[in-house]
Amino acid sequence: MTAHETQATSPRSRKAGDTRGTLIRAAERLFAVKGVDGASLNEIKRAAGQRNAMALQYHFGDRAGLLRAVLDKHLPAVDARREVLLQQYEDSGDSDSDSDSGSGGDADLRSLAAALVLPAAAKLADPDGGREFLQIVAELLNRPEPLVEVVVTEESSIYPWRRLLEPLLTSESTAVFHTRFTAMRFCHAELAARAAARPREDDRLFTSRLVDLVTALLAAPVSEQTARLLRERNRTSTARARP
Repeated sequence: MTAHETQATSPRSRKAGDTRGTLIRAAERLFAVKGVDGASLNEIKRAAGQRNAMALQYHFGDRAGLLRAVLDKHLPAVDARREVLLQQYEDSGDSDSDSDSGSGGDADLRSLAAALVLPAAAKLADPDGGREFLQIVAELLNRPEPLVEVVVTEESSIYPWRRLLEPLLTSESTAVFHTRFTAMRFCHAELAARAAARPREDDRLFTSRLVDLVTALLAAPVSEQTARLLRERNRTSTARARP
C-alpha cells in the first residue's frame, strides 16, 4: 500500500468523509422540505450533528458549494442511465427517421420522452436521498428565474437529448416556445410531487403515464390562434425596431 493509500484510509480521512456525507444528507432533507434558500446553513449543521462551526465551510465553502455536492451525488447516475437510452435510440435508427414535416412519429417522441423521464424517475427508488434530490431539482427548474445552469452542467446528458429531439419538433416549438424546457419542468414537477408523497410499492404505472404526458407535451401542435398571436407580436416588434 502506498503512502497516499494509507493516508486516504486513515481514521482522520474516514472521519472527514463521514462528516462530509452527513452534511450532504442533512442538506438533502432540509433543501427538499424548506427549499434551497429556505434552509439555513446553521440548521443543516445542527441536523448533521456538527458542533464545529466551520465544518460546512471547510468541506463546501458556501451554500452554492453544498448544493453542488448534493447534485453531484445524484446527477452522474441519472446521466449514465439517460446516455444508455439515447444510445439505444440512435442504434435503433429512430434518429434517422424522416422529419421533413417538422415532427417525428409518436414512437420516436415517446422514446425520447422516456429518455427524459425514466433516468430521473429511478431516483424514486433510491433510499439515499433520491426522493429529496427530485424535489430539489424541481424547485431549481420551476423558479421564476430557473437555475438551469446549476442542474444542466456542461457534461449533462440533456444536451444530446435536446439535439436528438430537435428534428422532431417544429421550429416554433424549439426557438420560440422552448417546448423541451417546458417538458423538463413538467417532468420534474410531477416527479417531485410523487417524491414528496408517501413511498409506493410500485412506481411503474405512474412513470409510464408520465412518459405519456411528456410525449403529448412535446407533440403539442402550435394552434392557429397561437400562431396568429405570434405573428402579431413579431410585427409589433419589427415596427418598434424601425428607426
